[in-house]
Amino acid sequence: MSTQSVEGVRETLDSIYRAESRRVFATLIRLLGDFDVAEEALHDAFRAALEQWPREGVPANPRAWLVSAGRFKAIDGIRRRARFDSVEDMNEMVEAIPDETQLASDESIEDDRLRLIFTCCHPALAPDAQVALTLREVCGLTTEEIAQAFLSAAPTLAQRIVRAKAKIRDARIPYQVPEPQELPERLDSVLRVIYLVFNEGYSASSGQSLTRVDLSGEAIRLGRLLVDLLPEPEAIGLLALMLLHESRRSARATPSGELILLGDQDRTLWNRDQIREGSALVTRALAARHAGPYALQAAIAAVHAEAVTAAATDWAEIVGLYDALLNADPSPVIELNRAVAVAMRDGPAAGLVIVDAILARGDLGDYHLAHAARADLCRRLGKTADARASYRRAIELARQGPERRFLEQRVADLPP
Repeated sequence: MSTQSVEGVRETLDSIYRAESRRVFATLIRLLGDFDVAEEALHDAFRAALEQWPREGVPANPRAWLVSAGRFKAIDGIRRRARFDSVEDMNEMVEAIPDETQLASDESIEDDRLRLIFTCCHPALAPDAQVALTLREVCGLTTEEIAQAFLSAAPTLAQRIVRAKAKIRDARIPYQVPEPQELPERLDSVLRVIYLVFNEGYSASSGQSLTRVDLSGEAIRLGRLLVDLLPEPEAIGLLALMLLHESRRSARATPSGELILLGDQDRTLWNRDQIREGSALVTRALAARHAGPYALQAAIAAVHAEAVTAAATDWAEIVGLYDALLNADPSPVIELNRAVAVAMRDGPAAGLVIVDAILARGDLGDYHLAHAARADLCRRLGKTADARASYRRAIELARQGPERRFLEQRVADLPP
């Protein structure tokens, strides 16, 4: 151990909290058996570290130290509350907490996170509750970030999460990876969770940063764990999709953090190793008799990744893949993405017809990318007034700084 100043320890702890807190939390849930108790123990452990590490030094394995401290803090809390319970009950509660902190290695904690995902995705919970709970408790997204991903209201999501935690507690849902025969029925929710985590990391729903590398990296890591556990085509397809999107990270923003659209990116900055791995996984995923939504999205990403220039993109193939995707997993967002591809293949007027039909149905009215897409198509058609109105609506809805600034610049560049 090496001693540090209080300020130095605080900076170290902030970094550890961002990188490790949800892993520590997952292990504490396994040890303590309760979401709320584990959350309290997590924060108690970090407070203890802030008090002790300046004096004692930062431990060689901070993660294991925090797990151990959290466990002991929880036991202390049980003992403090013992005056309201019988001694026998207190002893049973303490004895029920496993003393496994010496096993809090990297491998065991990774297993804990996968266990926690499957617990949150138990079929006893409603599908949306499964996803919302996992995003909040496993990945540490805020309620507001989850609501943005669901296109839902934050208070509604908060209540959904509270009810899901209560059901896990009351139904004594086990904290474990399911038996092999149970895995397939749980896979869809787990894939959806990992996908939403990646999306939040790849394009943050709010804030001044375009991306959150911690979340996208975490999603890819979980995707690899899942493929190792269950190498189903859709799990392989999701991993491929994430790798292919992640390959563009270095080219997606200027050094100052401003957004660069796909067609304007410097493709020499794309990560060719990730593209090769992702493309090989796409081939594996598409070998299944019926390609699923993640495999099809990965195939679309592969077409983009393999185009040497933006002009060389095979938009006809992309539209065909979107047709298949709409058939497999119809949604307004996929329909919107297909409209953009149609506009690239057949011209902006053809795309605008589709986007206007989506918005006329009342779908995606509060989705800023729908209005941004409409604005861009109107701009390309010389419909300046319509473009300006749609850009302004997109700006009103956008919550991410780089996107908002990009849209504001588009408005400023419109002819008077």
